Amino acid sequence: MSKRSGGRAARHALRAAPLAEFDQPVRPGMSGGRFKPLTDTDVSKINEAVMETLEDIGLSQATPSCIEICTAAGCSVDSNGRLLFPRALVEDTIANAARDITLYGQDPAHDIFVSEDKVYFGTAGAAVHIVDTETRDYRESLLTDLYDIARLVDTLDHIHFFQRSIVPRDMVDPYDMDVNTAYASISGTKKHVGTSWVLPEHLETTFQMLHAIAGSEKKWRERPFVSCSACFVVPPLRFAEDACDVMELAVRGGMPVLLLAAGQAGATSPAALAGAVVQEVAEVLAGLVYVNAIVPKHPAIFGTWPFVSDLRTGAMSGGSGEQAVLMAACGQMGRYYDLPTGIAAGMADSKLPDAQAGYEKAYTNTLAGHSGANLIYESAGMHGSLLGACLESYVIDNDMLGAINRTVRGIEVNDDTLSLQAMRDVCIDGPNHFLGHDQTMSLMQRDYIYPDLGDRGSPKEWAEQGRTDILQRAQIKVKDILSSHYPSHIDETVDQKLREIYPVKLAREHMRVNSERWNKE
Repeated sequence: MSKRSGGRAARHALRAAPLAEFDQPVRPGMSGGRFKPLTDTDVSKINEAVMETLEDIGLSQATPSCIEICTAAGCSVDSNGRLLFPRALVEDTIANAARDITLYGQDPAHDIFVSEDKVYFGTAGAAVHIVDTETRDYRESLLTDLYDIARLVDTLDHIHFFQRSIVPRDMVDPYDMDVNTAYASISGTKKHVGTSWVLPEHLETTFQMLHAIAGSEKKWRERPFVSCSACFVVPPLRFAEDACDVMELAVRGGMPVLLLAAGQAGATSPAALAGAVVQEVAEVLAGLVYVNAIVPKHPAIFGTWPFVSDLRTGAMSGGSGEQAVLMAACGQMGRYYDLPTGIAAGMADSKLPDAQAGYEKAYTNTLAGHSGANLIYESAGMHGSLLGACLESYVIDNDMLGAINRTVRGIEVNDDTLSLQAMRDVCIDGPNHFLGHDQTMSLMQRDYIYPDLGDRGSPKEWAEQGRTDILQRAQIKVKDILSSHYPSHIDETVDQKLREIYPVKLAREHMRVNSERWNKE
């Protein structure tokens, strides 16, 4: 018993030791692309349908600026006023578009290198509620909630970037909402941030803030740490006027853009899943032509986000099997075009972090991670088909994403991992088990990942530790993080000037260590 106990203590000590990045079992940017829901023939058929859609159907409601920019590049306007995209122009744009882009963090340690089949998980969403796991209520989401979610994500290793995930309902004026959403997000985390703006004037103000935080406009352009989520289309196949104006300003201001098309199968895109893929790919490629006609090779993300309806009710079904395979197909199309690709997964229909949420998040995120998409948005925290965000779910889902990323990493096969020498040592010369073997000790941290909240103990150990479930442990974890982790990466003098010039609503008291407040909550 003493030998077994001593071995366990040694393994626990080894697990506690910090590892260099490339010795870790998972890390940002593992290579995906092993899951292919579409055959090569399917991909070719979809591509042909996409090109025909752009060339013959086109998009309506283009703004005068969009028409001017795109027709100068080679587009035309038909008799119905629809903007048409010739195949040769689309193909040339794809061939010459930006690849190997970097989404910068305010801290270089969080830079994301979007290249080939590297996979990163992040947040997103526009939830209008916060899930209270103690009362089981959905309450309105507030600006302080957005800041708190950003602080949580700042500490979670397997969530690699932060796209704003809620709408602060206490920000009634759209200008205040856009400016404060950006401010709260970049104040709460050093990771790359994504957000959106209603009008270009709102983005113009935000640019001034970003330049001040970066140190100058030049420094901002060298390392833009915020990207624009550009919903430049209103499916099916229509441009969104204000969003196009915002996107043009973002591109000219040096801000990476997520070209986001989000039709809902059976409602604003075809019910046939292949048709939904065709429409969203066509819409995003139209945006890619548009962006590259403004600034060639501007960093743009192929953001095909087709959603699924429950056709019995018409309601969105973000946790469905159809949703999982549909997004994975879009990830595969992104790899076909070899473009920086972002899709969405983890959008549980379940209203609480329960068993339903667990299985919905797990299979949608797993298929997305293996599809070859680079950026998996919505991967943590979301419930109620994107209507609610849950603080406890962010820390629970961080565990899940670590395990999924381990499946993305796969199995390395080489002379050492084939383990012939280890088997000789153990079976011929040794104790007939591998527990203390050098290979086991060397790989237990580099090849194996361990949950932070998940319980792997025996029923006896679980009972001795209070019989808690993962939600109870997550509640404790959230309170611990939010009572102590207050990022201070923005210079206080700069922050004070921003507050003097711009309508910053997030109280400084909420941004300082206040464990008593969080313990009360």
